[in-house]
Amino acid sequence: MAMDREIVEREYRSHHENWGGWGFVFCGPERIPLLRDWVGGPGLRVLDLGCRDGALTSAFLSGNRVIGVDIDRVALARAGQLGVETVWADLDQPLPFEQACFDVVVIAEVLEHLRFPENAIAEAKRVLVPGGTLIGSVPNCYRLKSRLRFLLGHPPERDPTLLRMFRPADLTDALAEFEQFEMRFLAGRLVRLHPRLFANDIAFKARTPQRVPSSVVSPVAA
Repeated sequence: MAMDREIVEREYRSHHENWGGWGFVFCGPERIPLLRDWVGGPGLRVLDLGCRDGALTSAFLSGNRVIGVDIDRVALARAGQLGVETVWADLDQPLPFEQACFDVVVIAEVLEHLRFPENAIAEAKRVLVPGGTLIGSVPNCYRLKSRLRFLLGHPPERDPTLLRMFRPADLTDALAEFEQFEMRFLAGRLVRLHPRLFANDIAFKARTPQRVPSSVVSPVAA
């Protein structure tokens, strides 16, 4: 298992160094302020899954306790220099945290890289408090540009580490056990004309269900 993790780590270290470079945030001008606003604070316990070097994580550090998880220890060292508490882990495996210990979980530009994104979502739900917030984003792989690339015989996306492609309906289905689901189409000059065809990214937010108060639970008949 450790050997498998190190193989994946080497792959993603190369990806982090060569795909955009350190400090790069995909669709950053729109995604950074939106996710910062959605995370909120202060005083929140925030878990950032796939935090990379902390370039995005730093946007919601102020006033919050933030733990970043990533497979790449070099990237984690960079995040640590920004004040992020870091944990080395493979997001395709169970998270090393207790149940209901975070107010917010961020999983931004990560689900599309995982073999089992549904497991990562289930783990995020497990570690969130009742009424906690899951925030994330995925590339809009079904935008017009990607469709045209596919029609021309090319992969829809250039990123070699991308394993899954998500439609808006896929996100709705994946977060069916959450409440107050919200989705935003981001980044693209023609987004206002047709968000689903021209947005480069899809951001989403949802909440875990609140527990039913014991006072409203009907007693079991004797």
